[in-house]
Amino acid sequence: MKPVAFEVVRPRSIMEVIDLLSRSNGDARIVAGAQSLGPMLNLRLVQPEMLLDITGIPEMSAVEEDEEGVTVGACVTTGCIEDGKLPRDGLAMMPVIAADIAYRAVRNRGTIGGSVCHADPAADWPAALCGFGATCIIEGANGCRTIPVNEFIVGAFENTLAASEFLVAIRIPRLSKKGRWGYQKLCRKAGEFAMAIGVIKIDPALDIFRMTFGAMEGRQIVVSDFRSLCRGNAVELDERAVSEKLAEHGVTSPIASRQQMTVMQRALRQAMT
Repeated sequence: MKPVAFEVVRPRSIMEVIDLLSRSNGDARIVAGAQSLGPMLNLRLVQPEMLLDITGIPEMSAVEEDEEGVTVGACVTTGCIEDGKLPRDGLAMMPVIAADIAYRAVRNRGTIGGSVCHADPAADWPAALCGFGATCIIEGANGCRTIPVNEFIVGAFENTLAASEFLVAIRIPRLSKKGRWGYQKLCRKAGEFAMAIGVIKIDPALDIFRMTFGAMEGRQIVVSDFRSLCRGNAVELDERAVSEKLAEHGVTSPIASRQQMTVMQRALRQAMT
């Protein structure tokens, strides 16, 4: 199939995007890398009258850092992250995760913001950014607002964006010098979407012991303090406690529970070594 006819507009500023979205009556869609939107257009799952190409807006590809974290423009590609565009201090996990997403041709085009907005449960960036406590920066007709990624994503392929809003950047907090992380996923073969994702963030200096399950049927499961799910040595997970936690969120299949348990145990060991 081929997409319906649409107009492509290339705004020059964030305010121009907001104005166009506000006047479109819901018939405009944001496009950057088009790695997800492209197939959806071809299958006519979406039929916009206008596409707003935001890749030419300088702020959308900017990276700004301070002592506490890094603000990454929504149009920064996964390939750029893999190649070291972000500072490594406190963010060493980012290029490692990026390098294992899909294939290089996809990474060259796909953007971090597009992945988060698309909210595919099996995608890497939504799970990773939920796990690391990242925040979305959103601009719209009513001004700017921020919201944690795990609250921005409300379900499979669902987010909290209003009709006149779009994601402009993602704020990623740094790990402290003693902070540790783990990221593991289970795929049928390299480059495919995951069947299970485990994310661990440990930062004793900030009292952070965060665990995130990804590749769920819906939104990611974030455990703000996972120590109650561990055995006494805090290196081995308590399988029964983890299974009960997953069941609370609707994961009752023994196979799915085992897959999540396996990747999370690997992520915890990665973080602790």
